[in-house]
Amino acid sequence: MSKVATLKIDGKTYDLPMVVGTENEVAIDITKLRGESGAITLDPGYKNTGACESAITFLDGEEGILRYRGYSIEELAEKADFLEVAYLLIFGELPNASQLQKFNTDILDQSIVNEDMKTVLKGFPETAHPMGVLSSLTSALTAFNPKSVNVDSEEDMYRAIVKILAKFPVLAAWTLRKKNGQTLYNKDTNLGYVESLLKMMFQDDNPKRNYKQNKVVVNALDKLLILHADHEQNCSTSTVRIVGSSHAGLFASISAGVSALWGPLHGGANQAVIEMLEEIKADGGDTSKFIEKAKDKDDPFRLMGFGHRVYKNFDPRAKIIKKAADEVLGQLGVDDPILEIAKGLEKAALEDQYFIDRKLYPNVDFYSGIIYRAMGIPTEMFTVMFAVGRLPGWIAQWREMRLNKEPIGRPRQVYIGETKRSFKSIENR
Repeated sequence: MSKVATLKIDGKTYDLPMVVGTENEVAIDITKLRGESGAITLDPGYKNTGACESAITFLDGEEGILRYRGYSIEELAEKADFLEVAYLLIFGELPNASQLQKFNTDILDQSIVNEDMKTVLKGFPETAHPMGVLSSLTSALTAFNPKSVNVDSEEDMYRAIVKILAKFPVLAAWTLRKKNGQTLYNKDTNLGYVESLLKMMFQDDNPKRNYKQNKVVVNALDKLLILHADHEQNCSTSTVRIVGSSHAGLFASISAGVSALWGPLHGGANQAVIEMLEEIKADGGDTSKFIEKAKDKDDPFRLMGFGHRVYKNFDPRAKIIKKAADEVLGQLGVDDPILEIAKGLEKAALEDQYFIDRKLYPNVDFYSGIIYRAMGIPTEMFTVMFAVGRLPGWIAQWREMRLNKEPIGRPRQVYIGETKRSFKSIENR
């Protein structure tokens, strides 16, 4: 027998059905509450509100668990590559060899971006923020693909998915090269997804100086993209779903997700880590001083990249990427005082009982910022890299929402403004 929750309002009782997920998450279904009682729930920030039922990602912040379609993030990061994980998130199962080969080939076939997009990019000044440029370019893709996606056609859906996966990293690389005043390159079809992205970003304009792939860097970036691929119903993912619920197209919905990710409270966290390290460097580089400042409740300084809003114990992604960060720093041998300060902060926080007791461990944003810095990626581009990684998750969430025929998103509100009043002519105001 299914469980129900009982709610009493003004002496009247309402029985609300309970929903239990496959991982025993419990929810109260209030779908009919307003219609039957006239009342709504109030939950600023939707921290306690489930907007959908989803089969894509399971996250348990208390236990430090993250799984994509049932597979642990630890196992996927160790054994799969980014395109395998993208296929898993979007289509529900890991691809076999022929499916993966076709997926990769189809992405390569769609990787050329229309030359007219360069005209769109040309309109931005070099001072434009990369995330604003990326969001605009993603939206502009709709102009070159005006036909709406028929979600009842697997072929149409697949074609749209392949197109955005193919063109999005090109746009990301162009965003960087525009900022640097460099030539815009398309994908090298002889390279893998991650290798091609790196080459498009860092290829020298002098043809005599070809970009050389570094396996350690490729591996680290591949892992970073996997770790960022999805994270349940966060701000940008919820944005993609609610925009898509109006039957807006895939490209437009992804563009909205990019804009949501841009915010410093969401995708800008790894950028905030580097900015904090720059602040410590400018002050003289004494990490112990800033460790003490972080402990002082009356001090406005906050240690960025430690602890996590969702993970109350440890961020499982941080354990994976710490090793990659150590390998990248060791391989590249970068002489950068900022990275030395980061190492000092990491060591101090991991050994300090204050941080241990409060479970304030370095999170994925801390290590991703360090890796991007070591790779030579500008700080303003960090969130663009985050977006490249999150793309499969956004696609999977959009696809699931459309296939489930979810209704258009329409949150309610509790009005707290003026009650009815009479209009005053301008001479009486």
